Amino acid sequence: MTKLSKFLVTALLASTLGFGATLPALAQAKTDFKVAWSIYVGWMPWGYAADNGIVQKWADKYGITIEVTQFNDYVESMNQYTAGAYDAVTLTNMDGLSIPAAGGVDTTAVIIGDFSNGNDAVILKDETELAAIKGQPVNLVEFSVSHYLLARALESAGMSERDVNVVNTSDPDMVGAFQTPDVTAMVTWNPMVSEILALPDATNVFNSADIPGEIIDLMVANTDVLAANPDFGKALVGIWYDTMAVMSADTPEGAAARQAMGVASGTDQAGFEAQLAATKLFPTPAEAVAFTTAPELATTMERVRTFLFDKGLLGSGAPSADVIGIELPDGTVLGDAANVKLRFTASYMSMAADGAL
Repeated sequence: MTKLSKFLVTALLASTLGFGATLPALAQAKTDFKVAWSIYVGWMPWGYAADNGIVQKWADKYGITIEVTQFNDYVESMNQYTAGAYDAVTLTNMDGLSIPAAGGVDTTAVIIGDFSNGNDAVILKDETELAAIKGQPVNLVEFSVSHYLLARALESAGMSERDVNVVNTSDPDMVGAFQTPDVTAMVTWNPMVSEILALPDATNVFNSADIPGEIIDLMVANTDVLAANPDFGKALVGIWYDTMAVMSADTPEGAAARQAMGVASGTDQAGFEAQLAATKLFPTPAEAVAFTTAPELATTMERVRTFLFDKGLLGSGAPSADVIGIELPDGTVLGDAANVKLRFTASYMSMAADGAL
């Protein structure tokens, strides 16, 4: 799901906040929009929607054009959005705060599509209990949601990161690395989780289902672009829920959609549906609105911003986790209300729920 590294984060912050760079001017009304997405079970609907006329349908409804681009590199998709090359991008709640928001780009979560409910996991070799992780090297993508999951797992067992040795490992290398003698503990996400757990010596000892609702998958957009072009937000929501209706249906069309998404993500229908089973998808706007407006979102974002601050990912010299404001759907703000850069809103999803698109 997430492919961050300290180097990339530092480079991004430097490029967006310093060395003569300037942030884009306030957005103006326009008709052409660009959306970036990357391969992950919760974001595959965007590729399907683009390939099957759903994007075109909603763009035409509002008299706009929407170009949907798949990125093979998740980090690059966020970098491009942060640099202003794209109007919207798929990312997680944690990465939305640490990349575009920390990079100074005011960003709004237009759609909360799902949360990881088992897709991310802590895996041990030849051990069956989480407590056995103590003293081990743990391979993961450093400063990613895998790192966050490890922190939460250790906390649940009365341990901290001081009790393990984090080894930064690229996500394409995970499956091969686990099969080497030196690698005994790993934190990663699907589809790597499924591949690793198929090995005889691997055991899932903690996963995102143990912290439900904390690793959230979003479609976010530039707040200024949305303010100047609300029809863009309406179109995004219309595209999403039309696609949800197709892919979640127990019909031949629904099966074909899941098959297509599976193939596009490097697996098949069965593999894709297995990943969906570890995903708490919100197929209707009413379900998404209920999750977004629940008080637990504030608790989650409090945990996330504290983790990011502790890892130095809220900007060089940030004095506290309050440096960036996070606006919740009820208007309350975590952190600096004068520097809100990440916003959660239920307004567009509520339009869909009310049939008002």
